Amino acid sequence: MPDQRTAVRPPPRRMLADHRTNLALGALLVSAVVSGLTANTAGTGWGRWVVVLHGSFGLGLVLLSRRKSRIARRSLGRPRRRPGSTVSLVLAALVIVTVASGLLASAGTTRHLGPLTIMQVHVGAAVLVLPLAVYHFRRRAFRVRAAGLDRRTFLRAGLVGVAAGGAWLGWEAVLRATDAPGARRRFTGSHEISSGDPRTMPVTQWLDDPVRRIDLSTWRLRAGGAELSLDGLRGLPAETVTAVLDCTSEWWSEQEWRGVRLDRLLEPGDARSVQVRSATGYALRLPARDLDKLWLAYEVGGRPLSPGHGSPARLVAPGRRGFWWVKWVTEVQPSDVPWWVQPPFPLT
Repeated sequence: MPDQRTAVRPPPRRMLADHRTNLALGALLVSAVVSGLTANTAGTGWGRWVVVLHGSFGLGLVLLSRRKSRIARRSLGRPRRRPGSTVSLVLAALVIVTVASGLLASAGTTRHLGPLTIMQVHVGAAVLVLPLAVYHFRRRAFRVRAAGLDRRTFLRAGLVGVAAGGAWLGWEAVLRATDAPGARRRFTGSHEISSGDPRTMPVTQWLDDPVRRIDLSTWRLRAGGAELSLDGLRGLPAETVTAVLDCTSEWWSEQEWRGVRLDRLLEPGDARSVQVRSATGYALRLPARDLDKLWLAYEVGGRPLSPGHGSPARLVAPGRRGFWWVKWVTEVQPSDVPWWVQPPFPLT
């Protein structure tokens, strides 16, 4: 006879299926968040696959929604609901908003919902999902082993992954068949706006930073041990570079920028990175090895930068997303700190 104190009765089949569904949803949710954050940093070709994975993970949540709705109906139908049921309903609503706004953003047919852009709704809803999801799964914690993680489970997970990828391909086919704007979006998911016409290019900045209107006569740039006025910067050897500004606000625009390459401004020596700081306090580090691929621009489209686009000078960083293109630059300094010792996104 087995020891009654250690014998474990296997869970009912329905409970086992519920555990597997919840585990799959949790894995998809985490994967969607991580891939979304990564997609927002990608400015070169490898980012295409991150965007594909992000879309597939999101559609995977849709594919499992029917099973999850059955679990939810059973839970809500009990005489005594579990604590946290209201939180679970809010979480479900936010996941729906996140997925729906992501599909609308990719279609490109609607750019705004009231005062917010579709991407702001998408990211904002996803941010709100995270703490609620943690609470939800903690209230319903179960041993991973209880989900029955055998070969058949992993096969089913693979089938869900294939189905999610197929759903993404189907969505892309619909966009092409209907000639929706999303069919022509860049590999990052951004839509083209105002290429070649900087006067109509959108003005965006990080979080709540206001547009700075800087007195050109008093502006100074600190570069290494030197200090330059705008006339001094213009007096240095300049180049014109055609580059795509790809903003995480879901638009991109190709323009001609004129300015001074950073390796003409600095002699980094043994520095491991270069810190570029804005008049707003916004600052980023970039690899010192990339100085010959970065420009401090003071013109766009043959005209001086407007205040909204970073006058008197802004960073031009081809192949990097818009948050790297620091505006209203006041300082460019070599640093001994590696460029990657910073948050993936600026916190100020």
